[in-house]
Amino acid sequence: MRSRNRHHSSSMPEVNLVPMMDVIMTILTFFILVSMTLTGQRAINVTLPSATAGVSEVKEPEPLIIGLSTQNQTLIDNKPVAEGELGQRIQAYLAKNPTGAVILKADKKVPYEEVAKLLGIMRDMGGERVSLAIDEQ
Repeated sequence: MRSRNRHHSSSMPEVNLVPMMDVIMTILTFFILVSMTLTGQRAINVTLPSATAGVSEVKEPEPLIIGLSTQNQTLIDNKPVAEGELGQRIQAYLAKNPTGAVILKADKKVPYEEVAKLLGIMRDMGGERVSLAIDEQ
């Protein structure tokens, strides 16, 4: 009987690695989360370059603002203009200011179809750089 116990006790013990890996992954996750929260709280003072550094000051020309009222009147400088005069004013402005922009400022209550129609007319008259004005609230 004694030989059986000796044979059984001399075998190598097995180590189960799965629980040890679970503990290591838990500790690793903890340190990752802690390091992420700590790095978000520190501020680094950095002097950022300014936008005007090394750039010559070139003034953009004043844009031509064209209004569209709720009565579907086209306005320039708050004065009603006809469609033919609108074309002449746009072409004269673009000839004087080749890098200028034409801005359409339409009332909120004007139907979208009217705005799209006027945008098409303005584009056909040579206003490739036509923008829509928005109201920031």
